[in-house]
Amino acid sequence: MKNNIILLFISLSIAFLAGCEKANIDVDTSDANGSAIGEVSGVWSKGSIQHIKGDIIIPEGKTLTIEEGVTVLMDSVGKAEIVVLGNLYALGTAENPVKFTVEDKYKSKTNEFGKLWGGILAAPSCQELVLDHTIIEYGGAVTSDASMSVKMGLYKKTAGEALPALWFSNIDGKLIVQNSTISHFHEDCTYIEGGKIIFANNRFFSNGVTGGEAMNFKSGCLADVAYNLVYSVNTNALKLSNSGDRIPQAHIIVYNNTMLNTGWRRPTAKGGSVWLEASVKAEVYNNLFANTRFGVKRDPKKPEDKRSVSSNNWYYGYDQLTVDQFQVGKNDIVEGTNDVRGKLAGENNPKFVNYPLETPGDNYVFNAAWDFHLQGNSPALKAGTLAFKPHFIDGLTLSNGLSYSSPQPTTYVGAFGAKF
Repeated sequence: MKNNIILLFISLSIAFLAGCEKANIDVDTSDANGSAIGEVSGVWSKGSIQHIKGDIIIPEGKTLTIEEGVTVLMDSVGKAEIVVLGNLYALGTAENPVKFTVEDKYKSKTNEFGKLWGGILAAPSCQELVLDHTIIEYGGAVTSDASMSVKMGLYKKTAGEALPALWFSNIDGKLIVQNSTISHFHEDCTYIEGGKIIFANNRFFSNGVTGGEAMNFKSGCLADVAYNLVYSVNTNALKLSNSGDRIPQAHIIVYNNTMLNTGWRRPTAKGGSVWLEASVKAEVYNNLFANTRFGVKRDPKKPEDKRSVSSNNWYYGYDQLTVDQFQVGKNDIVEGTNDVRGKLAGENNPKFVNYPLETPGDNYVFNAAWDFHLQGNSPALKAGTLAFKPHFIDGLTLSNGLSYSSPQPTTYVGAFGAKF
């Protein structure tokens, strides 16, 4: 009898441990809310709440699909990180976005620039990553020697770095970020080191303390960047660089974006709007710069590829200081063909539907009631060009059967056009 009791106890213990191992190594919460730490894969089902209790890893060769309406609550005590060795698809909708966030009680003035959790870190083995209708907020924690990303040699590989919302690093991979919002991050929003990439119809606001770009592209990237709204990032809306010696050469096509108040909170040479450096091949069309610092600007010590093109961009400054600093011939500003670039404060008003143009340049608090569509009599509605072709206008097809295309350019400047 005693032996039977011992055998039963051992059997139950093995079953319990197996269950724990399953929960921590291969989590599939497709039917319910859940919590996770360690290795995860499978499906997080529509509308569920996933409590991330520590660092999670999507193993190489496996996939995590996050359905619409899922809220991913990140541990703000351990500064949890999401490491993607396999594939990640966050597939929200306009009505039910996916959210990577923290508990509401932490969303205070004290934490307005995040640092409450890490970020999404996609290693070179990550083949595909999609963020569609996804909100990512309040992250950007500074790494330590105990951080998972440092232990695994990811991102910048050393302690003391503020993590971006998204790091992607596979030159043969596919990255789609569209219809999404990144806000309240400590420094860079994204840091991309290779891949076939579409960034479209996204919003970036309330990001960056001492540095930080909304979109930071390096060598190995072939990217289309279109119809994004970037409001008051600390440094540049876009940093376009061929640094890193990866092949292919970085070739970034930037078109129909609206940028406001960018760069004023970092009063150095690199604080601006679009920064070009290190032989990047850049094409910059139909962008609207309103009250931004500089405009399209190059690094004179490491300039862009001579084949780069800038055309049909629109500049507006509410005050004379803003207008003076985006003039060609000063500050290494790039001169574009058919640019609209006045010399007096208030010239070339784009006529937004609802945005006070006198808003101070260092304001980073975003008002959801603002409307950056153009009024029907805006002169910016016919200032764009169609004389270029984005990389992925014919689409990128993923292994799960989903297909994404870069949006068509339009004849207005900026991200929004007229409101109908």
